[in-house]
Amino acid sequence: MSNKVKFLVIFISVIVIDQIIKYLFTHGARVDGDCISLVLAYNKGVAFSLFAFLGEYLKYIQILLIFCVVGYLFFKKSLLDEYAIPAALILAGGISNIADRFFRDGVVDYVYWHCGFDFAIFNFADVMIDLGVLLIFIKSFKK
Repeated sequence: MSNKVKFLVIFISVIVIDQIIKYLFTHGARVDGDCISLVLAYNKGVAFSLFAFLGEYLKYIQILLIFCVVGYLFFKKSLLDEYAIPAALILAGGISNIADRFFRDGVVDYVYWHCGFDFAIFNFADVMIDLGVLLIFIKSFKK
């Protein structure tokens, strides 16, 4: 399978899976656990609610950043070939979270870690973005 096909399959899959999960939580899904709870929360900012003060401007800033990354990858095709899977994970997670800002009250988060200490609430798209970054680091260090 070519890197372009891998990119498209992963990109579309991540967005679809993320949006299905978010749909479930926006329609009442909830699981309370001892260490991890799955509860609905809307994040108006980015990680740890940073930049929430930007309000409506934040989604447009994020769109601009996505266009910059896509533009860079378009001109550096070798990078896209080399990092097709991490790029698909990062871009799909980012676009799915940005879509929430347009169609919902903010980014839908639902995984809440509260075992020993409270941690930020996050979602599947956030995990995919982190996984994409980790894969880039691993591939870079292998060189």
